[in-house]
Amino acid sequence: MESIKKFFKIEERGSSLKVEILGGLTTFLTMAYILFANPALMGGVVSDGAGGSIQLVAGLNLESVFFATALAAGLATIAMGLFAKLPVALAPGMGLNAFFSFTVVLNMGYTWEQALAAVLVSGLIYLAITLLGVRKKVVNAIPQSLKFAIGSGIGFFIAYIGLVNVGIIVNTGGTNTSLGDLTNPTALLALFGIFLTIILLALKVRAAVFFGLVGTAVVGLIVGLVFGVSGMPMLPEFGGTLPSLAPLFGQAILAVPSILIQPVGWFAIFAFLFVDFFDTSGTLMAVTGQMEGVTEEDIQKANIVDSTATVVGSVFGTSTVTSYIESLSGIGAGARTGLASVVTGVLFLLSIFLSPLLSVVTPGVTAAAMVIVGTMMAASIGKIEWSNWPIAISSFMTILVMILAYSISDGIGFGFLTYVVVMIFSKKAKEVSPLLYGATAFFLLYIILLNVL
Repeated sequence: MESIKKFFKIEERGSSLKVEILGGLTTFLTMAYILFANPALMGGVVSDGAGGSIQLVAGLNLESVFFATALAAGLATIAMGLFAKLPVALAPGMGLNAFFSFTVVLNMGYTWEQALAAVLVSGLIYLAITLLGVRKKVVNAIPQSLKFAIGSGIGFFIAYIGLVNVGIIVNTGGTNTSLGDLTNPTALLALFGIFLTIILLALKVRAAVFFGLVGTAVVGLIVGLVFGVSGMPMLPEFGGTLPSLAPLFGQAILAVPSILIQPVGWFAIFAFLFVDFFDTSGTLMAVTGQMEGVTEEDIQKANIVDSTATVVGSVFGTSTVTSYIESLSGIGAGARTGLASVVTGVLFLLSIFLSPLLSVVTPGVTAAAMVIVGTMMAASIGKIEWSNWPIAISSFMTILVMILAYSISDGIGFGFLTYVVVMIFSKKAKEVSPLLYGATAFFLLYIILLNVL
């Protein structure tokens, strides 16, 4: 045990073995939905209008995608814990999996094998950018207040996701969003979880977020089993056989030549790279901002793991693997070291065999963790220099667009664009780093190509 504490610097970061294990479990429970969401989104599964569903991405074996998702997430997260020693979990990125199916395959006409090849090449480029030190220079070029804006914006964003997932916030058609039906059982369970966690935090209970998750799941099970309420966590049903990785493994490598020789194929590569780069940068800034003693070397190692995970994940057969903002739920439960990531990663690997247990982890159960952790992150909004106009308006745009566009990378990009424009017309263009100009041009190119193609 002492060797484990020393390796992960547990006592140096003010944590304990128990807290790290609870933190890793909390992160897994908060992220478990990706195991089922990723296959559906990569396969382009939509309603058929008659109570069933259809898969738009033909030929993609969804059971194999589930296997690839769990395997890639597990190995990447364990690598993050052992190599970077940070409590950051990785999995196929939400949004990028939808871009994979609905844009690259269905709209651009590529096969799913070619789409995986685009993911593979984007990961290799990201790894090269990281190893050459370009990533570090770009991040260092961002004004400190904008970094605070990114962190607080992500806090609002994940809280918003949590509320939308359970129907507390809905799109009514009359207005873009409004308060949903709070008599909905899922919304009620989420509200119970939020207030339970708030009460535990008020009582200064350590790992309140984790115990809030467990308490909410137990109440949901009881309500569902005893009163027959729909939408509640369900008892697991074991049985069946393991899926095979064979239909997907290595297809990305075989399709690389066919994606590289087509100019439009480079747009897909560029889009995967852009979103992964800025989502990861934003996530790592937000996560490490909640901790002390994190060095640039730690962050460099985290980016190496992240980019390598994308490469390996594409070979397994899944879309871009990236650092998850839900890692903050584990940090909210007290995690501060890579041991939490190892725990989360092992649970992802075990989920290959124990996937029925995930029926207990519903959006109603995880919403509280997302809202509470979002609250903790939003505190950094007070560190922004609101009296400095270029900083104030660019920080505001970062937060606003991130939430309303439902995208971390879009929020960061619009923040950069606003800052550069205001600085130029304030006759302070020379104060802006050339790298920030480059990142902004990168974002503009991404937006132009996305809308044109």
